Amino acid sequence: MPISATAAPAYPPKPRPGDRVAVLSPSSGLPGLLPLPYELGLARLTEEFGLLPVEYPATRKMGATAQERAADLHAAFADPDITAVFASIGGNDQLTVLPHLDREVFRAHPKPFFGYSDNTNLLAYLHSTGIVGFHGATVMCELGRPGAMHPLTTESLRAALFTPGPYELRPAAHYRDEDRDWADPDTFAAEPPVWPGGGWHWHGPERVVEGISWGGSLGPLSWMLMADREIPAGLAASDGGVLFLETSEALPSAEEVYFVLRSMGERGLLPRFPALLMGRPKAWSRERPNSREAKAAYRREQRAAVLRALAAYAPDTLVVFDVDLGHTDPQLVIPYGGTVRVDGAARRITVTY
Repeated sequence: MPISATAAPAYPPKPRPGDRVAVLSPSSGLPGLLPLPYELGLARLTEEFGLLPVEYPATRKMGATAQERAADLHAAFADPDITAVFASIGGNDQLTVLPHLDREVFRAHPKPFFGYSDNTNLLAYLHSTGIVGFHGATVMCELGRPGAMHPLTTESLRAALFTPGPYELRPAAHYRDEDRDWADPDTFAAEPPVWPGGGWHWHGPERVVEGISWGGSLGPLSWMLMADREIPAGLAASDGGVLFLETSEALPSAEEVYFVLRSMGERGLLPRFPALLMGRPKAWSRERPNSREAKAAYRREQRAAVLRALAAYAPDTLVVFDVDLGHTDPQLVIPYGGTVRVDGAARRITVTY
C-alpha cells in the first residue's frame, strides 16, 4: 500500500529507562541456535540502556511460521506495557510475514521498531502505515557485539531511543567487517580487529537535500520490488526524499547491485530521491574471507556500479558513500520514514530521531 507524498510518517512516542521493550524474531529464530550474542545483547539492553526486554513465543524458535511471527508482532505492538520493539536479528523470509499483518494494530499502537537487513520489510511496512521506524540496532549484532558495544553505535542508539530531535552523524575513525564464530565463547572476550575508516566519499552537486528517508538493505528491497510490496509510489523528486541503501554479508557482486538499481531506475524510483546515502559495504564473510586488497576492490567495484546506474537514471543525485549504516560496525541508526538532511556543501548529514 503506497503512501502519498504528503502523508509523511509520524514519529511514535519514545520509551524511557525502566520501560519494558519487546524482543522479537520477525525473520529468523537464530537466538535459539546461537544464544551467546543474544544473551549478551539482552543484558546490555538492561545494563546500558535501562530497558527490560520481554521475549515472545517465536523469538528463539527456528522455523517459526509466518503466522506465528506475525502474531508476536501484533501482541508486542498491542501491549500497552511495551514501549519499543527490537528485532533479534535479520533473516531472509520476512516478506512472507507481511500479508498476515493487520495495519490497524500498528496504527492504533505506534511504537519505535529497531531492526535492519531483512527487517527492511517491516520498516517499509511501518513507513507505508504512517509510522517512522529505525534502521539499525539488532540485539544479536550491535547490542551483542564482542568486547563491548562500539561508542558511536551506543551514542546513536541512545539518541534514537530517548531523545527526539536532530542528531548529526559522524564518520567512524575505524570500522570492522570481519566476524568471529558466535558459537565460541572466546569470541566475546575481546574487541574485534578494526581498520581505518577513511571517511565518507561525496559525489554530485553541492546542495542541501532534506526530506523523508526510504530504502534499506538492497537484497530484501529487491525482493519487495519483485513482489510489489510497500513501494512509496507518491514520492517525487520535488519532495526532496533521501534514499539510503546498503548491502549485506551475502556480498552481492557489483553487477548484481547495478541490476537492482537499474530496475529501480526503470521503475522510476531513482529520480524521486535527489540524495542517496550508500552504506559502507561489508566485503568479508566467513564463506568468502577476502584479503584486504580484495575487500578494497569489492568496494571500488560496488561504488562504480552505483554511479553507473545513477548516471543513466538520476545524474543529478547527491551521493554519499561509505556511510556507517547497515551491515557495518560501528553502525549509525537511520530513521526510516523520518527526516534526513544531507548538506553537500558542508559535508554534513543530520537525521531527526
